[in-house]
Amino acid sequence: MTFRRWFAAFALLSLGLAANPAQAAGKSAEDVITAFHGQLLAVMKEADSLGINGRYQRLKAPVTGTIDLSRMIRIASGSFWHKATPEERSKLLQAFTHLSISTYAARFDGYSGQRFETTGSQPGPQQTILVKTRIVNGEESIPLTYVLKQSDGIWRVADILLKNTISELAVRRSEYRRILKQSGTEGLRQALAAKAAAMLSGK
Repeated sequence: MTFRRWFAAFALLSLGLAANPAQAAGKSAEDVITAFHGQLLAVMKEADSLGINGRYQRLKAPVTGTIDLSRMIRIASGSFWHKATPEERSKLLQAFTHLSISTYAARFDGYSGQRFETTGSQPGPQQTILVKTRIVNGEESIPLTYVLKQSDGIWRVADILLKNTISELAVRRSEYRRILKQSGTEGLRQALAAKAAAMLSGK
């Protein structure tokens, strides 16, 4: 897998950071990031033997257990979320969750010596912690800042700043709201489901 494609997995989706939310209790924000990086590398090293379905299953718990997917899709869909019925919200969250897992399962399909490095952390706005990291592959290095916020005493990823400046959540909000204006929450659900299917089929 090329470095650019490997990094693209982060650019597409920010995912969960621990195997089990209970294991994250009491951990610092940096600890949570370090735990995720170790788990992600382990999946990458077994990518061929696991296959895409195996990778999906291995990544399912980290995604649903640690990332605040409900918060992310709520912010990304804005006023459309508030106007949606409980059933529409549930279906949209389910599609967003499926796409999140599918993206990592499809993109992290091999290992060629990459590593993660955590370079520090600092307080962020609105009671968040910014954990600064970088992805290193040979002589190439790309910085990533994870934005973590506590939920029920557990640090969860709320956003990722690509190259420390580009908000993944802001990009997603812009993309999703264009679809929402054209075809509503059901249109967005269908778009997310179609993208997940394409990821899992290798298209």
